[in-house]
Amino acid sequence: MDHPVVTVRLFGALYALQKERGGDTVLEVELPPEGVTGAELASMLDLPLSMIEGVFCNRTVRPLGYRLMPGDRVAFVPEGTPGPHRFFLGLYAAGREGVETDQDQS
Repeated sequence: MDHPVVTVRLFGALYALQKERGGDTVLEVELPPEGVTGAELASMLDLPLSMIEGVFCNRTVRPLGYRLMPGDRVAFVPEGTPGPHRFFLGLYAAGREGVETDQDQS
């Protein structure tokens, strides 16, 4: 791989925000080899953290403090996901881990 990238998809209110800005809703973003957290990636894309409830990384919901690595497939979950879906998708548990979380991916 020439450039270490992550594929990012935006949904719901984040999709609408990006469209209003005239941007793409599916993005390829270059990352450093050590990766970045979900919160850092949101900042790189100028997405307000107040609009993000969690991040899907390779089909698993993670907190915004989760470290995303080149090659990951990412989708930001917008704030306001209905109650039952929060539990089903794992947003409730991921949200409890908080933005400060940064795990060791060994």
